Amino acid sequence: ARSRTVGELLAPTSPFDKKCGRENWTVAFAPDGSYLAWSQGHRIVKLVPWAQCLNNFLLHGTKNGANAASTRLPRQSSESGHKNKPCEHIIDCGDIVWSLAFGSSVPEKQSRCVNIEWHRFKFGQDQLLLATGLNNGRIKIWDVYTGKLLLNLMDHTEVVRDLTFAPDGSLILVSASRDKTLRVWDLKDDGNMMKVLRGHPNWVYGCAFSPDSSILCSVGASKAVFLWDMDKYSMLRKLEGHHNDVVACEFSPDGALLATASYDTRVYVWDPHIGVILREFGHLFPPPTPIFAGGANDRWVRSVCFSHDGLHVASLADDKMVRFWRIDEEYPVQVAPLNNGLCCTFSTDGSVLAAGQDGSVYFWATPRQVSSLQHLCRMAIRRVMPTSQVKNLPIPCKVVEFLCYQI
Repeated sequence: ARSRTVGELLAPTSPFDKKCGRENWTVAFAPDGSYLAWSQGHRIVKLVPWAQCLNNFLLHGTKNGANAASTRLPRQSSESGHKNKPCEHIIDCGDIVWSLAFGSSVPEKQSRCVNIEWHRFKFGQDQLLLATGLNNGRIKIWDVYTGKLLLNLMDHTEVVRDLTFAPDGSLILVSASRDKTLRVWDLKDDGNMMKVLRGHPNWVYGCAFSPDSSILCSVGASKAVFLWDMDKYSMLRKLEGHHNDVVACEFSPDGALLATASYDTRVYVWDPHIGVILREFGHLFPPPTPIFAGGANDRWVRSVCFSHDGLHVASLADDKMVRFWRIDEEYPVQVAPLNNGLCCTFSTDGSVLAAGQDGSVYFWATPRQVSSLQHLCRMAIRRVMPTSQVKNLPIPCKVVEFLCYQI
C-alpha cells in the first residue's frame, strides 16, 4: 500500500546550494511534541512549532505548508512564569550540522520505580534544550524557547555524528563521533563530561538510549553494535550479525526490542537482552551474500526508527523508498517514494513519519493497524518490569512464552 503524504517543509535554496548539496542528516521532535527541528544543510537549523506545521498542512495543502510555516509567532516573554505559544527560530550553528537531539528535565515516561519523585531541573527556568553536533567536533546546546546559545562542548576531535538524551529527565547527553568514542555529558553540571566510552574500532555512526535509560546502544563501522550499561559505564555485550557498517539504531517503546540498520541492505530487530536476531527486513531480493553485502550501494539502508505503538518500524534506503514494516510480518505494509533520503523519525504521538532530504523534510501518515492482544500484553507488562524479569516470573511456561518476543 502507498503511504499517505501529510506535507513537506522545503528549505530555501540558492545557486550555490544547488551546486554543493544540502544534506539533511538529522530531524528531531521535542519530547512534548511542541517543536520540530531539522538541519537545512550547512550551518542552519530550523525550529518550528509542530502544531502550527500540521495546521498549515491542513489549511494550505502539502505543497504550500512550508511557506505558511514561515509565519512568525510571538516570542516568549522571559518575565512570565510559563512559556507562551512556541515561536519559530533559525539557528546558525557556525559549522555543518550532523546531529540534533532535544532534551528536557521532565521524564518522557513514568518511572518504573513508583517511590521516585522527579524534580525538574532549573536552568534559569524550566527549559527545553536542543543539542547540535557539528562538523568540527563541537556540541552546542541551545534554549529552544529563546534560540540562545547556552553551552559549547569541545572535547571531540572529529565529526559529532549522533546525539541522544537520556529519557529519564536527567539531562544526561551522549554523543557519538568519528573519533571512535562516545562521550557522556551532564548538562545539569554545566556540561561536564562524565565519561568516555571506548571500544569501537572505527567511526561511531549512532547511539540510542533504552526507554528506562539503563542501556545505551551504539553502532558504527566494522559491523559494530555495542550495548553499554549506563550505571557502570561498561560494555554489556556486542551484537554480531550485520555484514557491513551499521548506521542507525533505536529501541522499541517498551525496551524489549532493538532495531539496527546497515549498509548490508538489512534491518535487524534484536532481543538485546540475549543478543538474538528476531526479525530481518531485507531491502534487496534475493539478499546479498555476506561477501557481497557491501556492494549493493543502491540499497544501503540509511535510517531506521520504531513507531510509538511498538508494532511498526520505518526504514529509509538508497533505492528511493521509505518502508513501513510490522514487526511480525516479513514484507512492508506501506511504502512511499523519497529521493536521497538520509534520516527519519516518528512524531511524538507516533502519527507522522518525518524524513530529511536535501535540506527539506517530508511527512507521511503512519500505518494505523489494530494491535493483537498478545502485543498489547507484551508492552503493558514491560511498563512495570524489564524483559529479564518477565522471563523469571513464577507463572506457567506457556504464559511466559506469550509475553516474550520470539522468532
